Amino acid sequence: MSIPLKQEIQKLKQEMIAWRREFHAHPELGMEEKWTSETIARRLLEFGLAVKTGVGGTGVVGLIEGASAGRTVLLRADMDALPIREENEAPYRSGIDGVMHACGHDGHMAILLTVAKILSAHRQALRGGIKFVFQPGEEGFGGARFMIADGVLAHPRVDAAFALHLIASIPVGMIGVRPGPLMAAMDSFTVRILGKGGHAAMPEGGVDAILIGAQAIIALQSLISREVSPFTPLVVHAGTIRGGNAFNIIAESVEMKGTVRCLDEGLRKSIPERMDRILKGITGALRGSHELDYQFSYPTVVNDGAMTELLKAQAAEVVGREMVIEVPPSMAGDDMAFFLKEVPGCYFFVGAGNPHKGLNHPHHSSRFDIDEDALVIGAEALARAAVAFLGAP
Repeated sequence: MSIPLKQEIQKLKQEMIAWRREFHAHPELGMEEKWTSETIARRLLEFGLAVKTGVGGTGVVGLIEGASAGRTVLLRADMDALPIREENEAPYRSGIDGVMHACGHDGHMAILLTVAKILSAHRQALRGGIKFVFQPGEEGFGGARFMIADGVLAHPRVDAAFALHLIASIPVGMIGVRPGPLMAAMDSFTVRILGKGGHAAMPEGGVDAILIGAQAIIALQSLISREVSPFTPLVVHAGTIRGGNAFNIIAESVEMKGTVRCLDEGLRKSIPERMDRILKGITGALRGSHELDYQFSYPTVVNDGAMTELLKAQAAEVVGREMVIEVPPSMAGDDMAFFLKEVPGCYFFVGAGNPHKGLNHPHHSSRFDIDEDALVIGAEALARAAVAFLGAP
């Protein structure tokens, strides 16, 4: 590899940390990343990239074209923060009350900016093009869909895509990846149980929606225990249940909201019909009825086999072959799935946890933070993957 990536990234380590901390101190929620996108666009222009803003909402795309024609690779970082009040006391803690970068997206942006700065300075050594995609609204908004609809995969056409996620559950110094399904499809549902109100002292005159809802929650778990192989991962989770107005009134309606996660697209498509059948049986048996609103959200994150092998080879150059591990599939979701449905690519995990520094709090926690040594590892692995793909025949 003609570009001295390791040395160049080490030179920029402190600047990359400063960028990450700046983003951490200025978090913005999904599809509201105005300051973030303006900051990123300004820096990309300073690096000499061609820049488009407002892509898919607040998305930013920077383009480097190499000295000779070739393929185009997309590198992606998500930008949005979460509605969480930070409890850390770090000097770079969130300056926005109730909003926090609690999932590592601040680090992802700093990593991608670093890769853009280095590769832009070495564009004469590149064949083909690199799109640097800073995506809004990963946390439940599906911002990747909006960017794709806005043409991010065209002009020039994207041939492959790579992205990373900093992970606190993996120690710093390790890189995790796997071919095929890596992260689960992530769907949501709303169930409304309809009964009949009445006096709690005269239950025969009403139809208790709360009782029906309780039975329904239990019955839906039979999808996992009795309708799917024990070797097939599936989550059916009711996260909220609301109903009733007073302690002595039979509730006439209950609303439940939840999520379904699975790795198999065939199973995924069958879930709404299966849920509806179970709910119809339970509510009918107890003299009620139901309404089911099922929303397909993020598909499964599926890594291409060849792109995964390419990434593993480059990751081994960064941390050593023994520190590149094959991780089990995660039942968390990510809208990187939309990019990987359109083009072959690889999404991988970069270890960012360090219990010795107290950096072992889970993602989406008010105490979440990362070991910033992971930034260097992530930047080199991502840059190497892009250069290796463009250099392939």
